Amino acid sequence: MRVADQLSPRVRLLALTSNATRAPQLRAHGVTPLNGNLDAPRTLRRLAGLATRVVHLAPPPANGWADTRTQSLAQALRMRARPRSVVYGSTTGVYGDCGGEWVAETRAVRAHSPRAQRRVDAEARMRFWGRGSGARVSILRIPGIYATNRAGGTPRERLLKGIPVLRDEDDVYTNHIQADDLARACCLALWRGAGQRIYNVNDDSGLKMGDYFDVAADLYGLPRPQRIAREGAAEQLPLVLLSFMNESRRMRNQRMKTELGLRLRYPTVHSGLR
Repeated sequence: MRVADQLSPRVRLLALTSNATRAPQLRAHGVTPLNGNLDAPRTLRRLAGLATRVVHLAPPPANGWADTRTQSLAQALRMRARPRSVVYGSTTGVYGDCGGEWVAETRAVRAHSPRAQRRVDAEARMRFWGRGSGARVSILRIPGIYATNRAGGTPRERLLKGIPVLRDEDDVYTNHIQADDLARACCLALWRGAGQRIYNVNDDSGLKMGDYFDVAADLYGLPRPQRIAREGAAEQLPLVLLSFMNESRRMRNQRMKTELGLRLRYPTVHSGLR
């Protein structure tokens, strides 16, 4: 989806990029590239005063407990005229393991992994900055993103590798959002998001991880993945993948629907993966 096509022709889109080779691709999508690097704060000075609305989707650094990239962005935006609204893309991982319970935005964060704790730090920084600057900061807590038009954007490659999943009694609930629906949520939050407000941004699927891969396998005409017990899974699964199997939650998305007014184009993975 070309995000530029979803906005008024009076809106000018700029994208911060640290890779100059991406400039032609961005221009082809109606976006003006702006060279800068969140790991090099001095390169962000041009950003100050330009943006009236900001979508911040950059992940935190791979190490440490703090999100220095979000800190650098907040400092740059503080230099001159401040934006009216900012959308920060966080992760549902900040909730930690919820034992498969339904989770609304009012639930306290309980991040276990370092990567999720860095997200908690980023959320706090953005909300603090919003309160001080007067800008409306919307925090979008995002689960697994998939897209059929991107390399590696669907479970197909993993299914082809034959990577197993947990058996039903050991399995965990996971949540998903199709990339175009996420882009629309970001656009809506820029104009409709309430100040310092948190939104779960996910579809209505509510599937366990193994069921998700079974759905994908059936759609693609591939064998369903092998089911294994949690005991001994560490011997067959990568540690990063295993870490996602230690957290189970089902996300409520009513606030996204009622306050942002998002009508999901792909309400379930059954429709989105097609």
